Amino acid sequence: MKDKNFTGLPKELQPWEGFTRDNQTVKITVDKRRYGKFVTIVDGIDPKSENIWDIAKELKKKVASGGTVKDGKTIELQGDHRDSVKKYLEDMGFKTEVV
Repeated sequence: MKDKNFTGLPKELQPWEGFTRDNQTVKITVDKRRYGKFVTIVDGIDPKSENIWDIAKELKKKVASGGTVKDGKTIELQGDHRDSVKKYLEDMGFKTEVV
């Protein structure tokens, strides 16, 4: 987490220090829902080390679509945006995998 020391431990001993953006593999999939609508699903972002709501907000702005965060760990975007989401997440520093 970014400068949030709520445990009282030194930064070297905090448990989430080993989880950086380049260590996480983010999976991007597309699901077909009712009435032939597509939904892009972004999964694999660690909610303890990243603010997933800010990432979802940024992705929604970049691809110009609606979306939501499900269960605090999965981002769903309306429409098929695999390529653009992959590009934006790689620009943010994540390793991505399109399934």
